[in-house]
Amino acid sequence: MSNPRRPRLFRPETLTALGIIAVAVAFMAPTAALKPISAFLPATMLIGMAVLSLFLLLVDQRAAGAGEDAPPMTASPKRVLGAFLMIVCYALSTDYVGFYISTAVVIPLVAYVFGYRSLPGLALATCIVLGAIYLIFDVAMAQTFPVGRLWKS
Repeated sequence: MSNPRRPRLFRPETLTALGIIAVAVAFMAPTAALKPISAFLPATMLIGMAVLSLFLLLVDQRAAGAGEDAPPMTASPKRVLGAFLMIVCYALSTDYVGFYISTAVVIPLVAYVFGYRSLPGLALATCIVLGAIYLIFDVAMAQTFPVGRLWKS
């Protein structure tokens, strides 16, 4: 009795990886319009996301080639959809309310959604990431991040 297999490209991890790569590539176009020093952080983040997603894609396709069954999509579809929704909301909120406020909200939110529940740890991680970004880009490189359309007028 044969067990009909779904196509390898419809595995949940493969679809997630392809979606992240598509979003990263789509956001590279506006990043390319920035000055090189201003584009450094977003381009690095987008390239990092694409490379990690490519790694996820290769690992999942290798598992598919070995005949391993994909984890069921129903195990965490809300988490996957929530991650994509957070990416879109983060991009929009950075444009409207600014980089630092958006990042201060997104970092603990993403960590919480993916299972990290220590509130002091979330606060510390957020402060460390934001402080490092501020020191590296604002202080050392004299670069400013978007302040948001709401604060400009």
